[in-house]
Amino acid sequence: MSIGFTEIFLIIVVILLLFGSKRIPELAKAMGRAAYEFKNAKETLKKEARELSETAQEAACAQAQKDEQEVK
Repeated sequence: MSIGFTEIFLIIVVILLLFGSKRIPELAKAMGRAAYEFKNAKETLKKEARELSETAQEAACAQAQKDEQEVK
């Protein structure tokens, strides 16, 4: 199910009627800023998850080495 030209045109007309031509640039700017903030937050979460994973892996390796030394 794809959106055709007619549906896109109707959506644009409805947006123009609801918000007016003066508010549309403000809305577009706000949406762009929100998308930028979302992208930054996503990258920050990925970085923190990667760091947490590396820390957990290092701790698991250290614990495994400690357990191996205790067995000997």
